[in-house]
Amino acid sequence: MKVLLLSHNLEGGAGGAAYRVHKGLRNLGVDSQVLIQRHWDSSQSKDDDTVRAMPKNKFSKWLNPTWKQELDWRPLRAYYPDHDSGICFYTQWLPDSIPSQVAKLEPDLINLHWVSGGFLQIETLPKFKQPLIWTLHDMWAFTGGCDYSQGCDRYLNSCGACPYLRSHKTQDLSRQIWQRKAQAWKHLNLTIVTPSHWLAQCAQSSALLRNFRVKVIPNGLDTSQYKPINSKMARQLLGLPPDKLLILFGSWGHNRRKGGDLLQPALKRLSQAGWQEKVEVVIFGVTQPKVKPDLGFKAHYLGRLNDELSLALAYSAADVFVAPSLQDNLPTTVMEAIACGVPCVAFNIGGMPDLIEHQQNGYLARPYEIEDFTQGIAWVLGNSERHQHLAYRAREKAEQEFTLELQAKRYQALFEEVRG
Repeated sequence: MKVLLLSHNLEGGAGGAAYRVHKGLRNLGVDSQVLIQRHWDSSQSKDDDTVRAMPKNKFSKWLNPTWKQELDWRPLRAYYPDHDSGICFYTQWLPDSIPSQVAKLEPDLINLHWVSGGFLQIETLPKFKQPLIWTLHDMWAFTGGCDYSQGCDRYLNSCGACPYLRSHKTQDLSRQIWQRKAQAWKHLNLTIVTPSHWLAQCAQSSALLRNFRVKVIPNGLDTSQYKPINSKMARQLLGLPPDKLLILFGSWGHNRRKGGDLLQPALKRLSQAGWQEKVEVVIFGVTQPKVKPDLGFKAHYLGRLNDELSLALAYSAADVFVAPSLQDNLPTTVMEAIACGVPCVAFNIGGMPDLIEHQQNGYLARPYEIEDFTQGIAWVLGNSERHQHLAYRAREKAEQEFTLELQAKRYQALFEEVRG
């Protein structure tokens, strides 16, 4: 059985998850290949000959992937005259040459992953002759363009009057994109895979995907790489204090969905509640800014961590990992943290309950309640014996549910079933 994965890239949460599916399948002996837009300089797959980038042609000099993303964004100018890097809305109107490249590889089936960012045109999907399995890493496949609806339920019908676009018109860009999808995809031989039960429920409720089969297969990761490392050694290697309780989180950048606006006041409340001398915070994904935000505690900035060992060290150095997302699928950072035996605190939203068992390996705060989120952090840190139990159960859950081998076997079984 020859399998081809399509993904814009193999970086970040969605791209990294796609690459782990590929590696897991290869380890099982499945003839798996990947077709991506291009190799990034930092990509771990750059020297993998089973990963192919779209070939360069006479247009590549002026239509590189960055420019394609910019052109894909152009229709949004009517709604956002000034480009906003925090906007995650994809029109996918640019033509592509992906079907011709797929035909050369002759796969038996195609596994789509994150194909936005100008990579694959909406109208390309029906051109494929093979059965399609689409692994959703966000909500884009069943919305009028946004990657996360952020509380809007218009995707249940047909979008339009899109709050993301600040639009009050029914026939706006979101309705147009929704209609393109409905027209192009109505006769697809398509199976949907979602990593979380929450995203499965959203897909099954949507007007665009409710008639397709939806199956939940959680993401996996290499638990031999993401594993507990001696905390004292990890802190020494990273230059972190040995005598403080450490709260770890990733940079949220411009993305409001990641919940930075709620985390900051939660940390300040924790500081004011008598934890200021006991706790410090550690942030990865960003270097120390010139103007540091007031988080209530001394902060250590680790910068961008590009390899699994550095990430495992960062998680292992921490006493708790916090993920204040307002809406999320199955965040890789939380999965990596529990694999390293670190209890996590998050809001009880999206796919968080698939990863965090409330008061068993972490704490699920009531959605968007800052006080309860603060209480969750204090609860995790407040008792060393309880913390030890939480850490043990975190690692145990990762070993039982989120290994690469288990994920690959589930995909292999589904592929064989679909192929018939």
